[in-house]
Amino acid sequence: MPEFALIDGVEASGLPLADRGFAYGDGVFETMRAIDGRVPLWPLHLARLAEGCERLGLQLPEAPLLVAECARATATAPCAVLKLVLTRGDGGRGYAPTHPSRTRRVLMRHPVPPPSTERSGLLLGWCATTLPRDPQLAGIKHLNRLHQVLARMEVDALGVDEGLCCDDRGQVVCATAANLFARIDGQLYTPDVGDCGVAGVARAALLQDPQFGGSVKVVALPRGDLARAQEIFLSNAVRGVMPVRQLGDRAVPAGESAALARAALARRGFAPAGA
Repeated sequence: MPEFALIDGVEASGLPLADRGFAYGDGVFETMRAIDGRVPLWPLHLARLAEGCERLGLQLPEAPLLVAECARATATAPCAVLKLVLTRGDGGRGYAPTHPSRTRRVLMRHPVPPPSTERSGLLLGWCATTLPRDPQLAGIKHLNRLHQVLARMEVDALGVDEGLCCDDRGQVVCATAANLFARIDGQLYTPDVGDCGVAGVARAALLQDPQFGGSVKVVALPRGDLARAQEIFLSNAVRGVMPVRQLGDRAVPAGESAALARAALARRGFAPAGA
């Protein structure tokens, strides 16, 4: 349960049963790290929200309103995880939205996850669940995350820290809740998510960083290429940069790219203690 929640600016603990986000996954969301009362990657979160709303035909709430509600949520807990959900609001039975619809805002505050083994390196496994190619919805964080739910169930069964997912062509897309970076034959790559997967906010920050982003190539990355990886790390807007020490049965060498990526996020103000 969240520590604190606002629905359309009012403290609440339950969502109306007619909400289309609940009934159809009709909406988008962002999960954000607040550090000392600020969301360092907020401009990138807002940009992805705007793109998601545009694709789904939702009205994006005014940015100052969203900022004010985030500030209210973190007033008594300056270091927290915020989840902002925008849905199409209430609607009747059936897929067709009721017009005109009003975007519903749901903001939840959760505690910061405890420190883990991330700095010493994650153990990754391969998920059998494939992610669907869908250019119409790829990149945005829409509310239908069933493939990620199924993949995460595999991760728990495998007893690893995270799992990598491919599309139906065997191209690596991402982890269940993070984007992938891999150094192969001396070159740093991250998978193209134009047809499949989520364009992560931490990933965007790294690609935009003038000192780091120019060293990264965005490509279609076959699964087999990771067998030659000289370094692998994951990026996530809550946990930041997470180096990988093992993928399946193969030990992954440590490298300097993860540290450089962490420094790039720190230049954006994302430097959470203990993460």
